[in-house]
Amino acid sequence: MGVFGNEDLSSLPRNELRFNKHVHDNVHGNIYLDPLCLKFIDTEHFQRLRELKQLGVTNMVYPGAVHSRFEHSLGVYWLAGETVQRLKTFQGMELGIDNHDLQTVRLAGLLHDIGHGPFSHMFEREFLPKVISGCQWSHESMSINMIDHIVDTHHIDVDAQMLKRVKDMILASTKFSELKTNAEKRFLYDIVANGRNGIDVDKFDYLVRDSRACGLGCNFQFQRLTEPMRVIENEICYPAKEYRTVHKLFATRADLCRTVYTHPKKMAIELMIVDAMVKANNFLEISSMINDPSQYWKLDDTILKKIEIASDPELAEAKELILRLRRRQLYQFCNEYAVPKDKIDHFKAVTAQDIICSQKHTSLTLKEEDIAVTNVKIDLTRGRENPLEW
Repeated sequence: MGVFGNEDLSSLPRNELRFNKHVHDNVHGNIYLDPLCLKFIDTEHFQRLRELKQLGVTNMVYPGAVHSRFEHSLGVYWLAGETVQRLKTFQGMELGIDNHDLQTVRLAGLLHDIGHGPFSHMFEREFLPKVISGCQWSHESMSINMIDHIVDTHHIDVDAQMLKRVKDMILASTKFSELKTNAEKRFLYDIVANGRNGIDVDKFDYLVRDSRACGLGCNFQFQRLTEPMRVIENEICYPAKEYRTVHKLFATRADLCRTVYTHPKKMAIELMIVDAMVKANNFLEISSMINDPSQYWKLDDTILKKIEIASDPELAEAKELILRLRRRQLYQFCNEYAVPKDKIDHFKAVTAQDIICSQKHTSLTLKEEDIAVTNVKIDLTRGRENPLEW
């Protein structure tokens, strides 16, 4: 029997009321949520992540891939905290790690994806460049704006210095050189988004979570790195004997890129959704929301359904594309070409115009708008460099 009360509990201290709250995650088991992070989780802005699929439209090819950025963010929060706790246990006195550091890294892990747009990376890489010329927007920068908006809207009492460090940790993958020289306890900035070598808990979580959701095997075990890691000269280091585990990390990521992230059908569906959103943009003013957190948080994957069921004639073309998608009348995948290794350094990205210019004279003549070309680069993480030599 379930018992629910309607009494007012607002007078009780939030820390006492919900101190022991936890959720059960299908990757990490029980995840215990600390009071400060709960204040961010229990907002409409963070709950929005439930409506953002971690892999965008991949579930239309791999039906089980319906996991959200909400659960991924909880997973990164948990791994980030466990990582700092382990370092504190073994080197806490030496490194000066305190509870303030632990809370900061947890919060960075929790909020690192709060600025993501609909349909995973498609929103910023494919849609925005088509509707805003020279667009420099990024979900990392939006995450920073969203954090400030959440704090202001919900009057969350959080230390200003902690909040600044949280933002820097989220931007660590893009501002590595700046943080490397300026940050105290630089190793803490490698945990959530590592711009130094790409080994971070964000990858630890999504590689295992994505593989499981898609029904694929994953022989990468992040525990083999998190358990023996130590900080040496302000950098997180791993035993030399785990070099194969590090290689598996990047090899697993590359394999997921080939088999899941760049699956031809999935990319065809993405192109159709991008075209539908472009056609709907002027009427729905989608792109106008990207600089205003108070509007942006309302934007998620449900925008597809909003277009699909709308009666406005201005959305007719967009609706037709979505109807084609529902009926599996997808854009046709024509061909792919793997660039030889000895030519890759000087290879120029192929454009639709290149295809048009090279077609032979036949009864069917393609126009540039009939063709979509996707140039995909898959490597271990830093071009042709060996990650084991960094």
